Amino acid sequence: MEKTPDSAICDDLDWLERCRYWSAPLPARKRIGGAPRRAHKPLVLAGQGIGLRVDQGTLLIKDGFTHCPQVQAVHRFFPRDRNMPSRIIILDGKGHITVDALTWLGDQNVPLARINWQGHLTSLLSGAAGPDYRRIRAQIAAQEDQKTAIRIAVSLVSTKLRNSVETLQGLAPSDRTEKAIEAQRKSIKELRCSPPKTLAGLLGIEGRCALAYFKAWQGLEVRWKGTGRKPIPNDWLKFDTRTSTQSTKPQNRDASHPLNAMLNYAYAVLESRVRLEIVAQGYDPMIGYLHTFSKYRAAFVFDLMEPLRPVVDRVVLDLMRSEAFEPGDFTITKDGVCRLNAQLAKHLVSKFMNTLEGQSWPCLPTSSLRMMPKCRA
Repeated sequence: MEKTPDSAICDDLDWLERCRYWSAPLPARKRIGGAPRRAHKPLVLAGQGIGLRVDQGTLLIKDGFTHCPQVQAVHRFFPRDRNMPSRIIILDGKGHITVDALTWLGDQNVPLARINWQGHLTSLLSGAAGPDYRRIRAQIAAQEDQKTAIRIAVSLVSTKLRNSVETLQGLAPSDRTEKAIEAQRKSIKELRCSPPKTLAGLLGIEGRCALAYFKAWQGLEVRWKGTGRKPIPNDWLKFDTRTSTQSTKPQNRDASHPLNAMLNYAYAVLESRVRLEIVAQGYDPMIGYLHTFSKYRAAFVFDLMEPLRPVVDRVVLDLMRSEAFEPGDFTITKDGVCRLNAQLAKHLVSKFMNTLEGQSWPCLPTSSLRMMPKCRA
């Protein structure tokens, strides 16, 4: 049904109102002691008119416009600036980046990642050190030794299940939640006492736990307001499944539910962070143990994302519990895919990145690294 001019104006006003709401700065973390020597925080950009260029030896960054009227935010960074961002993340957005700016970011070792509106990591630029052939040889040796490869995979899944229990404990008590927690704990014990000898057996355990985990999410209510002014789909009122209803196959891409769309964004940020950490430590992101290799699939990245997925879930669940969303926070494309308000996406990514920056980075499980055989030069 084609929109009338009045409904289009209403949609624009809703979008404007919610952009202003979500663009409010995140509350600062309380810190004990004096000011830090370096304020190493991520910078998230979104909207139309994003610009990165070098101006008199400094990096000049212009944030994009997501609504009107809006004052364009401008950031200027000097070489070795104490306020240098730990990384720059561009959410969809349009604009320009000069070659000089890319060189400047590389020299200052500031990674740049771009995530499209569907929550997929589309590009990543990093000035991290190159591959360490000794570590890559160790990766290959561990992959070729089936027992070692299985032990690494079991370690990753076990850590994921323990984190899943912590996330499930934050949900409202219910029979499904208790069953899911029991399933995770039972599998943790099984992996510790009698771990599977094949990858297929391990994936079977992980799959059952994942099914119970998201089954506990079923029926989670999403709070809404302003739906009398603009309707939303009935299935947006509660969470049902991670699978998109717009896909002919059971997959999570092209989310049709707001909660899934937010999860996809957060997972894309996690992917960029894990990939950067892997490259910085000299490993090959393509050599994995839990996920199968393919030409465009960074198996090791997805391996090391698994233990942290429940941590990502907590951030999204906390946002869902603390906020009452409005129809202007999401739009539905002609393909039925749910798209986040630009400022909501920026708020979510900033919230997640601040959570990661505020804790020790557990990207590479030490237990897994110890299992890799040491190769002599």
